[in-house]
This record gives sequence, structure tokens and C-alpha cells, in this order.
Amino acid sequence: MSAKWYLCSIAALLLILNSCSNNPENIPDVSKIEVSLQTHRFDLDLYAIDTNHIAEGLQKLSAKYPDFLNYYLDTVREYNIHGNFNDTVKGIREDVRLDLTFKDFVNLEDTIKKYYPDNKDIDDKLTAGFKFIKYYFPEAVVPRIIYLNMGLSKWPTFPVDQNTLCIGLDMFLGEQYPHYKAIGLPEYMLSHSRRSYIPVSLFSTYYRMSHPFMPDDKTLLDLMLQRGREQFFLHKILPHEPDSVLFGFTQTQINWCAENEALIYNFFIRQNYLYDKTPQTIMPYVHEGPFARGLEAADDVVKVSPGNVGSWLGYRIVASYMQQYPKTTLSELLNGHHDPARFLDSAKYKPR
Repeated sequence: MSAKWYLCSIAALLLILNSCSNNPENIPDVSKIEVSLQTHRFDLDLYAIDTNHIAEGLQKLSAKYPDFLNYYLDTVREYNIHGNFNDTVKGIREDVRLDLTFKDFVNLEDTIKKYYPDNKDIDDKLTAGFKFIKYYFPEAVVPRIIYLNMGLSKWPTFPVDQNTLCIGLDMFLGEQYPHYKAIGLPEYMLSHSRRSYIPVSLFSTYYRMSHPFMPDDKTLLDLMLQRGREQFFLHKILPHEPDSVLFGFTQTQINWCAENEALIYNFFIRQNYLYDKTPQTIMPYVHEGPFARGLEAADDVVKVSPGNVGSWLGYRIVASYMQQYPKTTLSELLNGHHDPARFLDSAKYKPR
């Protein structure tokens, strides 16, 4: 009896570990791939300016960020300074001064400094991710990374161009940060404010620069496969991250998906949703939301299913396809033209 109990316990433990982690097979060795990642703490440099000499401080900042400062001031913030760093300019005299002196803005930057006294751990994860990108796409350009304080404007990560990506640290202050509710951030999005989610958000932005999400006149199956290919990319680039981080779900939601995979797929089949193009019907299943409509009992007070369950299922279908065609390169998967119905058929997907 003790031996049987031991074997059952080991089997249960392996199942739990498998559901809690990415657990990929054949992770390539990227240790010899050289990546020199350039990162800058623009937020610290900006708030280090002497508020008695703002124009002079911006001139010095311009020397460090010659192509970025004007973009930040005139495109992101819309202050219309255009390189005229003079204290008489309205954008400096009023707007930048307000940014640097208003109590709420200063307190936000102080919080960022406490939460991110340095960014070495993030830089390390981003460097590792770009090594995998260089492994799969040797000609890929590694952009510089600029960390910002965006004043809770809901811009977690965004590109300037192919050479520069930005990370708004103000949107990654943790699920307990009290002011996210004040800006209307829904509870189901709080998992995206974790520090651990920064690499996922950054590499999703990187991916979408060349593979934008195309929802117009698409079936749910097409949308799920678009999301699924993005998630497959993330799983390859961040192979050591658990699914809860990669999908931005809670672990409870990941467990629910794993336990109800057949239910999810059969629900879409029964409802004739896979080839439906009605946006209001299908879009909620491929975007973040409080829960997946129709997949749990209406009288369940607490719903566990993630709203973005279609993206999870899309990843499962893509992973099944890649198991069927292991010689398919990541580039071929991401850049090839795939008819959704034929792709699903070729995947020989069988939900557990």
C-alpha cells in the first residue's frame, strides 16, 4: 500500500508541475549567443532635473537621449517644445514643471524608485529572451530599452520604432498598488501589473510590430490561431516562465483551462463559434475579460474561467500542429500563410 501511495503521489506531483510551468522540451543552448542589451532609466534621469533650472536640465538630458527626448516631450506628452529648451516656452514653464513638481506625480516616481531601485533582474530576463530571438531569427535587431514613468496612462510597453522599445514602470507596480483602481484598471487586468509580466508584455509588443493582430472580418478560429502563434513565440522566447505568467492568468485560471480543455473546445463547436465572424460574439474570447461567457454555470457566484480563454486554446492548437510537423521552423510558423480550417485539420488537435 505504501509503494502504491508513493507512486500515486509522484504522478500527482508531476501533473501539478506540468500544469504550473512552461516545461518545454529541447530548449536550445543560447549561452554562446552574444547580446548587448542597452537599457536606460529615463524616469530617473528626468526626475533628477533641478526644478529651478528645468530648461538647462532638458538640454543635458537631450545630450544623453538625442533622438528620444523630443519624441517623449512632443509625441508622447504633446508639449510642443520641439527642441526649444528655454524656460519661457509654455511646454517647459508649465507642463514639464508640473510633471516634476506636482505631488501625485512625484509620489508616483518615488514609488517606482522603491519598487525598482534597479532593473538588473529585468534586464537579465530581457537579454535571455533576445538571445532566443537571435537563435531563431539571426538577423533580428535587438532594440534598446527605455524605462519610463508614464503617469499611470495605461501604456505598459510600446515601440518608438524598430530600434527602441519603452517600458512604463508605473504600470508594473504589483497587484496591490492602490491607485490602479482609481484609473479604472479592472481587477482581471491586475495580474498584468506584476513585475514578472514585464518580459511578456515587452516581447508581445516586439512580436506585434511585425505580426499585428488582424481582427477585421476574421473567424474566431482565425483569431485564436493568431493569438496562439503569438503565445507559441512567447513560449519559445521565454521558455522558463510558467503559463500563468505567459498568459497573464492566475494559476487557478491556468488549472481551470487544463482541467476543462475538452469542455472549452466542445463549447465553441456546439455554439458554432469557430467560423463565426460576429465581433460582439467572438472578440471577448480573445481579449482579456473577467470570465469566459457561457463556459460556467450562470448561477456560479465566483467564475474561474479567464475571459481570454480563446488565446489559451489557440496556443494548444498551434502546439499540437508543431508536434505533428516538428521540422517546421518558428519562422515558417509565424510568417507562413495558413488557412485556419486546414491548419486545424493538420494539427490533429485532440483536447484532453
